[in-house]
Amino acid sequence: MLEQQSSITPHQQLLFEESVLESLKIERQQWEETTVQPSTLRHPEREHLMTTSGVSINRVYTPQDNAALDYRRDLNLPGEYPYTRGVQPTMYRARPWTMRMFAGFGTAEDTNKRFEYLLSQGQTGLSTAFDMPTLYGYDTDHSMAAGEFGKCGVAISSLADMEILYQDLPLDKITTSMTINSPAPVIWAMYIVNAEKNGFPRAKLGGTLQNDILKEYIAQKEFLFPPEPSMRLVTDTIEFGTHFMPRWNTISISGYHIREAGPTAVQELAFTLADGLTYVDHALARGLNIDEFAPRLSFFFDVHNDFFEEIAKFRAARRLWARLMRERYGAKDPRSWLLRCHAQTAGVSLTAQQPDNNIVRTSLQALAAVLGGTNSLHTNSLDEALALPTEKAALLALRTQQIIASESGVVNTVDPLGGSYFVEALTDQTEEAAMDYINRVDALGGVLACIQNGFFQREIAESAYRYQQEVDTHKRTIVGVNDYLMEEEIKVPTLYIDRVGEMAHLERLKRVRKERDQDAVKCALDELRRVAEGTENTMPAIIEAVKTYATLGEIMDVFRSVFGNYMEPAVY
Repeated sequence: MLEQQSSITPHQQLLFEESVLESLKIERQQWEETTVQPSTLRHPEREHLMTTSGVSINRVYTPQDNAALDYRRDLNLPGEYPYTRGVQPTMYRARPWTMRMFAGFGTAEDTNKRFEYLLSQGQTGLSTAFDMPTLYGYDTDHSMAAGEFGKCGVAISSLADMEILYQDLPLDKITTSMTINSPAPVIWAMYIVNAEKNGFPRAKLGGTLQNDILKEYIAQKEFLFPPEPSMRLVTDTIEFGTHFMPRWNTISISGYHIREAGPTAVQELAFTLADGLTYVDHALARGLNIDEFAPRLSFFFDVHNDFFEEIAKFRAARRLWARLMRERYGAKDPRSWLLRCHAQTAGVSLTAQQPDNNIVRTSLQALAAVLGGTNSLHTNSLDEALALPTEKAALLALRTQQIIASESGVVNTVDPLGGSYFVEALTDQTEEAAMDYINRVDALGGVLACIQNGFFQREIAESAYRYQQEVDTHKRTIVGVNDYLMEEEIKVPTLYIDRVGEMAHLERLKRVRKERDQDAVKCALDELRRVAEGTENTMPAIIEAVKTYATLGEIMDVFRSVFGNYMEPAVY
């Protein structure tokens, strides 16, 4: 029997496979006529069965839908190119994903306590949210900061705040993520200086700086400077991290914020990878080698309600990025081909109506992220449609991850949905559609040109409008919002940021300005201005300014004076 098998030629094997597929096609047609049609006469199927990206879902999937699939080329084993099935060979069998709950509110003291609490409850990494003044590079006593202290994250005005924020935390044993963009180099410098003051060398620090300015122009809008100087600052951090901080991801290329603005899963994937390619191009133009910096690029994706489409998105993302890195850029190091990602359940999917339902939504989204192969995960809390999460709600969100990891059994095998006719077909469709978008962006002149001409903004606006129309016309059901309604009084406890913490923060800022060496601050800021006006890497000068306790606002004002402010062009 073995001898007969070995004598089959490739041509004969192909003919055999084609005959099998033809036989399946005939059987499927017969099934449609003899079984499905009588059934649908009695019980008509629902209409508009498609993914959130508008991909029609077949009634059933068979090997015919995977006829073009080549196992070694398109799937392969976990940990092997093109990484469709995961970037590690054993994935969660060795250890679960990093459970990194997003936290930050009020004062540095408040957030430090929340960090300690979450770590004591089994969280395995820190993720830091900053308040709106910090995100825009203003000190808390600036007029633009009025009324915004600590409401969407922690307030950081100087190194003194950073010293308290991470006080007594084992920065050499945990990894820290910081969601900061325009002021990212300054906040990162504060983290580095504080760590070194506490005996943690920069080379041993591990973590991620979001630092993704392109998605700010595309969706989130927390930009400060024009795109070109902003890209210079991002490239400065990539270069600095490549040379001095080998364990740090200097950028988290973020589809999450793009998705929260209203695009489809396909658009989120395509626009995110297009941004990633732009960062690669700028780093190469700086003179870096692709295999020097690409292994430390990381990604951040949303996880929305369409369970299987989200799983397919993660699988398609890994495969597409691996192919682009190897084929477009000629990366040789397999680590450069890896798309490593953090994921967060969809904040935009949470509802103020019947907020307990958000526990179920978050659980399904978290499960989709795990089945999709995420490396790190944040689960949103049930109350986040109303306010920042309370300690109890944040704990329940963390427990959601721990239950999935410890009780569901999904961690026992790698890529348990691999080989599913439906999932593989949807993965292929998602990759193809995302690549079509990337080609469109390239044809329009690249990401920066598409920001200026409004391409991304129009695409996102149209998708968001279409989705809302589907909700308004009941083509898409949102439980508790347009169906299964209840007359209810919302009684969820919410987090309150009081004025006492703000006064304490302002007093510390006042004291820092009074007690620091004013001459040293002036010299450091003058040197930073000289560097910003030239072409040198800005990170060393930023670090020196931070050491003098120059404030966030003072450092960012230097950049504002050199680079100017950016006004987004009107998009119609």
